[in-house]
Amino acid sequence: METVIILVFVFGYLAITLEHNIKIDKLIPALVMMAVCWALIALGIDNFSQWFDTAQHNLMENFGLLGHEEKMHMMEETLLHHLGKTAEILVFLLGAMTIVEIIDYFDGFSTIKSAVNFNSRKKLLWMFAILAFVLSAIIDNLTATIVLISILQKIVKERDVRIWYAGLIIIAANAGGAWSPIGDVTTTMLWIGDKVSTGKLFVYLFIPSLLCMVVPTFVASLMPPFKGTLELQGDDEKPKNRFSSTMLFLGLGAIVFVPIFKVITHLPPYVGMMLSLGVVAIFAEIYTNSKFTMSQVDTGEAFSHDHHSPVHRSLSRIEMPSILFFLGILMAVAALESLGILFGFANSLQETMPMMGTELHGEGVSDLVVLLLGVGSAVIDNVPLVAASLGMFSEPMDNELWHFIAYSAGTGGSMLIIGSAAGVVAMGMEKIDFFWYLKKISWLALLGFIVGALSFMVTRSLF
Repeated sequence: METVIILVFVFGYLAITLEHNIKIDKLIPALVMMAVCWALIALGIDNFSQWFDTAQHNLMENFGLLGHEEKMHMMEETLLHHLGKTAEILVFLLGAMTIVEIIDYFDGFSTIKSAVNFNSRKKLLWMFAILAFVLSAIIDNLTATIVLISILQKIVKERDVRIWYAGLIIIAANAGGAWSPIGDVTTTMLWIGDKVSTGKLFVYLFIPSLLCMVVPTFVASLMPPFKGTLELQGDDEKPKNRFSSTMLFLGLGAIVFVPIFKVITHLPPYVGMMLSLGVVAIFAEIYTNSKFTMSQVDTGEAFSHDHHSPVHRSLSRIEMPSILFFLGILMAVAALESLGILFGFANSLQETMPMMGTELHGEGVSDLVVLLLGVGSAVIDNVPLVAASLGMFSEPMDNELWHFIAYSAGTGGSMLIIGSAAGVVAMGMEKIDFFWYLKKISWLALLGFIVGALSFMVTRSLF
């Protein structure tokens, strides 16, 4: 039965990886894979000899000796525990996405666009790279990429030039997301899973992530596409909302407040995110209603269905397929973890890989394993890779291993355009060809990844 479950997972994984070839959205195989894996566990529960009790972090070797009812109860408890942990991540992401949509409702990101008053290609490259690095640490790399490419499309006329900028934005956004607990889904998973803390994440990963962004940007700035000047498009759009700057800084400040709230209260991050969303939503409603006259308020027109509230509109624009994909993939990986399959795989990896960094990791996990995980995240989705690593390794919180995984999975995806959410969305927005990216941008991403990884190996010995 275990073999059948592994095969279901492998085929589901392949369908996710090949979504562009088979023309099926990756959320569909993720949800089917989750449901089938747990159904097979329920149907074959009496055939399993071991079980990993996630709540107790204990591998039960005597699971096969338990009665059928006890096994079913244990499975239901484990399933509920995994659903709770997954829901923490999903609710957190829902809150963050809604705040970003509220900022966009008030045209908050136009404040960034208005800062571009020069036409040097090199200056524009550094501006977008730094913005991508900083913004992705605050609003996550996927959203930062969408925002910056949207701004880029309004500034730069020539698509042939824009796609070069888009390629470097992908690298910078993924690098920026790695050192922040809210910058990348995989880093958020490690943070919510109590594998890394905000302070140590910054200490360990800021310099490697910065180098991962700076080195490719510097090399690219010496290349022909970024020499000379650009003809910028004029701003012929509607005047920006008078509350745009206020909502931009309020929204970003609210998201940055979440890690602070966690440190102060020790509550799960999604609680702080819901508080932040509530505060931003209050101001959004006040500012929206202030646009209407007193007669519209008195007659109730301001609150009618003709004038949707910014919160309702923002919630309707959230990318639900991504949320459902995370649900499917995390719960499918949880099925493999519950059967102890991931631990067996981790042990075989540690036995076969040459040992590097043994004295630093304590448990003897090879640096090569983590680097391969980074390269792997360029080919296949980094969310299931990190979800698997959570079940494979048992190192304590803030062990160097978790920080190295956060770096590798977060930045390794830049090596192929399909290797990260930021790359996929840029590919869609600018119709970037897979092989163009492979030829022009991938080597820059690989260079940044290697420099950052080497600097991590040096800096971890200092901390």
